Amino acid sequence: MPRVVSRPRPRAAASLAEGRLALTEFLLGCDEATECAQCAVDWLGTHAGARQAACLVADAPGARLTVIASLGVSPGRASRLAFALDRADHPLAGLLSGTDPVVVSPDGRGPLDALGRTPCVVVPLPNTHPRSDGLPGLLVAAPATPEIEREARWLGALLGPKLGRIRAVATLVAARETLERERTLLDTIINAVPDPVLLTDSEGRMLLANARAEALFATTERESEGRRRAIALNNMLFSAALAGRTIGTAEPLRRELLLVDPTEGTDLLFELLSAVLPDGRPGVRIVSVLRNVTDLRTATDELEENLRKLRLAEADARAERDRLDLIIDAVADPIVVSDPAGAIVLMNTPAERLFTAEPGAPGETALRVQSNDAHLSSFVSNLMFSGDTLRYAGSLNLSDPATGRALPVEALAGKVLSGHGELIGVVTILHDQTEAREKQRLYEQLKRASEQLEDKVREATAELVRQNELLRRQAIQLEQASALKSQFLANMSHEFRTPLNAILGYTSMLLQGVSGELTAQQRRSLSRVDSSGRHLLALINDILDISRIEAGKMPVHVSEFALTDLVAEVMAEVEPIVGRTALTVTKELAPELPPLHSDRQKVKQIVLNFLTNALKFTPEGWVKVTAALDAPTDRVLIAVADTGIGIAEEDQAKVFEDFSQADNSPTRAYGGAGLGLAICRRLASMLGGQITLQSKLGRGSTFTLALPRRLGG
Repeated sequence: MPRVVSRPRPRAAASLAEGRLALTEFLLGCDEATECAQCAVDWLGTHAGARQAACLVADAPGARLTVIASLGVSPGRASRLAFALDRADHPLAGLLSGTDPVVVSPDGRGPLDALGRTPCVVVPLPNTHPRSDGLPGLLVAAPATPEIEREARWLGALLGPKLGRIRAVATLVAARETLERERTLLDTIINAVPDPVLLTDSEGRMLLANARAEALFATTERESEGRRRAIALNNMLFSAALAGRTIGTAEPLRRELLLVDPTEGTDLLFELLSAVLPDGRPGVRIVSVLRNVTDLRTATDELEENLRKLRLAEADARAERDRLDLIIDAVADPIVVSDPAGAIVLMNTPAERLFTAEPGAPGETALRVQSNDAHLSSFVSNLMFSGDTLRYAGSLNLSDPATGRALPVEALAGKVLSGHGELIGVVTILHDQTEAREKQRLYEQLKRASEQLEDKVREATAELVRQNELLRRQAIQLEQASALKSQFLANMSHEFRTPLNAILGYTSMLLQGVSGELTAQQRRSLSRVDSSGRHLLALINDILDISRIEAGKMPVHVSEFALTDLVAEVMAEVEPIVGRTALTVTKELAPELPPLHSDRQKVKQIVLNFLTNALKFTPEGWVKVTAALDAPTDRVLIAVADTGIGIAEEDQAKVFEDFSQADNSPTRAYGGAGLGLAICRRLASMLGGQITLQSKLGRGSTFTLALPRRLGG
């Protein structure tokens, strides 16, 4: 509230000095602008003889000059003196920037007529207070006598700074109130955030925190010793996490932070996001937000474990499916597996002859296949709609699709139920009754020839045994042929390498000038021979590797080695190739990468193949080698990524086949026999690992080798 001070009484002119003193004392004790201004204009009337006077100052927004005090002028007339500061045509506008009093005469039509028709004195009010907003003001008095001009000048020099100080105090009070409101709003906002939020200095001292952050990092002497120790540990871990960032960088820090729940004593995993606060004040202030990801990490670990189990289950299912295929293909009778909807999902070779037609087969064949399928579907439906019956037997009249011959069969169908008793399929076995019916007819007609029939049956049985034995021997012969093929390839590879090494040796000696200087044409020709010979030698080595792997004679030499040294060796070997390109080749190895316990040479061969392929199939851009430890699986992941031509999704499986590339056309742009990745996949399998491929056509490829940290561990 403004302080109420008694205004000085008007005195005679002889006491002008006392009047000035009284006015000065009054202004010193007054803290309300309107009261100070009104006392000043009254003083002009009492001590200077002014009949009319007015004090104008800019309003708070600083857009308009308004009358805050007047003498001898009605409020209505005084309001005519007010004007907007952007009005350059107003008679008082040009006087705001001056420093000396100016005598102005009314023109009979302007706003100065509010003070009468006599000339008036206009005094600019200086506002030089350092904390004030610097808004202008005017003191106007009439008539324009020398005494009034003198006292108005003195009064303006006194009143201007006073009004500036009052305005500065009001501005500071308003700013303080605004600051308090903003501080309250800030506290409300950060306490409404569900995550811990805190502001710290460069030493890790907490300057501001919400309630959730205080629960983790703040304590009092009244709390238990265990809670104080947990909070002290949290502060140490938090300070250590912040110490890793570079002070002054604009990049936010994002990392995981393990803390302790002060109440429960359990571990809490947070994602820490911190950034330097650019507030312009001295010192460094860091704002940090911690998001609790404990449940998320647990769920991620469980998901990865479930995924691993699912992959194992899928592998078991595939193995079981392959075993089932082998079993049913070995049965001579047609076997058909149907799903709960009656559709055929699996059949052996004898069944395929009855229920499938080759593309381009005659129309009669397709019609017979459709007829056989309809008879089988009707038979299976009888079992499906038979309630709790698990097996159903009957006869079907089918036909041979190729010849049209009638084919009576005996059918036996059985339901396949899940562990919960749900129907998951039906297995139907068909037995050809043609021979049995013929035998029955002959038995009825030719009882006396029964012995001959029995002999034929025995002969047929013996033939079946002979055929089975023949099949068994053929299988053994096939295995032996495969082994002989591998041995032949290995022997031939050795036979090729001996003369080829001699050719390469003599070529190298000729290129070195052992037999004398060479012409440019001779050197080019010998260089082509050397390059082609080395390419052929690499191809022979690849064939030899495949033969040794297939024959099970590829040895594994296990040793412990640093993966960083191995990657450096590979990078050094391809450096000449990189020098002939404009590619950017980099490596990124995790700092905590452990030693690898495996076959060093085979790992190097795989990584070198990845890198040379990336350089070959990347016309421009970059190639990057990365290595890291996958802690959940305890496997080392080595990846080579590039921005090359990429591989279409339908071709990605081909690149791991023998003698195959994504582009196998005669006009393909890149050479190679297509053995490198096939060998790499076999080597990775020998080392207990696997190779995965991620690629998009035209956008590059990433080959990843996943190896156990310890082979056989």
